[in-house]
Amino acid sequence: MNSVVVVVPINNPEGDDKSRVAGGSMEKTTEERDHRCCFVSKNGFSSIKEKMAAAVKSEFDKRKAVHSVKVGMALVLVSLLYMLDPLFRQVGQNAMWAIMTVVVVFEFFAGATLSKGINRGIGTIVGGLLGCFAAVLADQLPGYRSAFVVGISIFIISAAATYSRLVPGIKRKYDYGVMIFILTFNLVVVSGVRAYKVMKLARERLCTIGMGFAVCIFISLLVFPEWAGDELHSSTAAKFDKIASSLQGCLEEYFMVSDEKESKATADVSGCKAVLHSKSNEESLANFAKWEPWHGRFGFAYPWEKYLEIGEALRELAATVISLKGCIQSSAQPLPTERGVIKEACEAVGVTLVWSLREIGESIKDMKVCRAKVTISPKLQSMKQDNLNNHNNVNSPSDLGMATFVFLLNEMVEKVQVLATKVEQLGDIAGFHTKKFEA
Repeated sequence: MNSVVVVVPINNPEGDDKSRVAGGSMEKTTEERDHRCCFVSKNGFSSIKEKMAAAVKSEFDKRKAVHSVKVGMALVLVSLLYMLDPLFRQVGQNAMWAIMTVVVVFEFFAGATLSKGINRGIGTIVGGLLGCFAAVLADQLPGYRSAFVVGISIFIISAAATYSRLVPGIKRKYDYGVMIFILTFNLVVVSGVRAYKVMKLARERLCTIGMGFAVCIFISLLVFPEWAGDELHSSTAAKFDKIASSLQGCLEEYFMVSDEKESKATADVSGCKAVLHSKSNEESLANFAKWEPWHGRFGFAYPWEKYLEIGEALRELAATVISLKGCIQSSAQPLPTERGVIKEACEAVGVTLVWSLREIGESIKDMKVCRAKVTISPKLQSMKQDNLNNHNNVNSPSDLGMATFVFLLNEMVEKVQVLATKVEQLGDIAGFHTKKFEA
């Protein structure tokens, strides 16, 4: 039966230095006192992953259903502007703007709803005020001068606002607000034949948009809220385990000694590929999280930008794991039986890397301080040095293949050390609690 290494902490009450192997009585001595290696069947490990994936999918489906119900509730509430005569007499046909506001503003995450709602409100107010000013000014001029002022104001304001949408910082945070500003300004200017009509139109539209926004915020924040900050936090922590599992599979595949049919089995690096393609989603979640109020463990001015730095480092590590996968499949690699010269040293480094990644991920998930300089970095550096000392000579293409494998493992050591330091910095800024490590 094929086996895959799963690193788990085991508290040994006897204080010995032995690693226990599940499913057998074999024991071997190790210098690692703070973690042990347990072996489980590949089929059993896959079954666990499938069950976890099914549970996550079910949870996400439930969240989507709740979000759909919330949107339906919001639309019912704003529809009362049309159905109730007292409200309809106040806003008239502009009640449609409240419905439009709910449709375009209500997002899955509370931070996204707040972001779009505030952007829409500010864009409407500023665009409406400038539009009213331009319309009133044009109304004071006779004949073609009025049309000339309207045309010039539309050209200058719209061109300047459109250019600002191309600035990366504005596009990332305020693109929707600028778009609403352009729309509102043009609608108010063009429709402003008389000053009193312009003011009445702007007041009614702003009123209905405010009603729609208030309904969205009330339901989004108070009825089973979905926080972008929580999603970014949990997804960042989960990426560590994805990379650790992919690395674990690569190590097992490389040192597998089996018949030809079984040796064709390949390690699953889909988790690393998912991490590589997560940048845009992370940036969106971080942007939405900055708009969210204090909730749960996350207060005001929480360092969400640190999550983006950690995500970038994770993508570099994921790319290295994928490169390791390509190295394994290279024709320059020696036969599985010839790889024993580096097996012990590489497995020690790999096991330490997997353990370190999962420890760092747990540190983020539980918001516990990860002291990289005291616990993780010295261990990784020691393993890296041992790995280099055990494979210094390259005399053949097969030696080159193994040297490449060793080089990539050592590169991962450097990247995991960087990750541990970044997570430690996040913990210091965000006020993570102290986490006790076994010595």
